[in-house]
Amino acid sequence: MSWPEVVGWPAAAAVTQINSDRPDVSIEVIPAGSNVAPGYSATRVRVYFDANNSVGPVMYIPVVG
Repeated sequence: MSWPEVVGWPAAAAVTQINSDRPDVSIEVIPAGSNVAPGYSATRVRVYFDANNSVGPVMYIPVVG
């Protein structure tokens, strides 16, 4: 499952939407360009946001994994 509609949204609003759609997954909010541990998890969604912008818009389509 993915959330292409949240690209450009503030990260907090994206987290609210994802949590509403999939309350069974954990959501990680991460500044774009950060190093993260590789690997797939069916119970995780990573939301990458633009840390250089005061609104912190979502940069990439969040996906389960």
